[in-house]
Amino acid sequence: MLAPQGERRLNRQKLVSGKLNIFALPGVPLVQPGDDLSALIADGLDRISDSLVDGDVVVVAQKIVSKSEGRLFPLAEVTPSPEAKALAATADKDPRLMELVLQESTEVLRAIRGVVITAHKSGIVMANAGIDRSNITEDADGEIALLLPEDSDASARALRDKLKQSTGIDVGVVIADSVGRAWRYGTVGLAIGCAGIEPLWDQRGDTDMFGRILEVTEVAIADQIASAANLVMGEAGEGTPLAIVRGYGGPRTDRPASVAVRAKDEDLFR
Repeated sequence: MLAPQGERRLNRQKLVSGKLNIFALPGVPLVQPGDDLSALIADGLDRISDSLVDGDVVVVAQKIVSKSEGRLFPLAEVTPSPEAKALAATADKDPRLMELVLQESTEVLRAIRGVVITAHKSGIVMANAGIDRSNITEDADGEIALLLPEDSDASARALRDKLKQSTGIDVGVVIADSVGRAWRYGTVGLAIGCAGIEPLWDQRGDTDMFGRILEVTEVAIADQIASAANLVMGEAGEGTPLAIVRGYGGPRTDRPASVAVRAKDEDLFR
């Protein structure tokens, strides 16, 4: 159901403020299972003599959320199924990794040499079910794979609640991952979880500059915030998995990032 036009227009005026301040938090240590991310955020802000303010959006790299939640799996402990072995042969990948991909997915959409595209259990379509092995220390038995959080929206809500409890400040939280896109080379930031901001701002029924009714316009706000924050967080060995977006004045709700996942029967790529 659309919000009243006046309310949506007020939100638009707030969103298009013309200025954002986005900065990464330095000195974040390698995250271990059980680490308190809210404490790491506080420590990072202390290092730059700053603190959270109401309305900030805290952007957290998926990798450290997964690490803190213990989503690490040694490949030496994985026994690949026949399906995983067949998929590995098609894609020329480690059968143990493909077993984890199958366990984390509801569907394999495409598999060719070097590429496996799946629908993750969360509904997000991405390569290898979001499983990653970069920037992860190996154990004594070899490689370790890092899976997405069990429920990224729940992780975002829990972090937001903890920050509110420890600081008294009302912030939004976005859990950001990097994904490829149809039609385009390269990766961009994607909000796989969020809390305290509107992830998908529906402007249908509003008007453009010339009074025309908008019929299909929906703004992926959480994804845009994730992608903007990735510019200061980096994608490789920068070691800055936390960022603050300050000055965002757009709509704030408790809707999860999952509302932006297109339904399978509306997905023209399947």
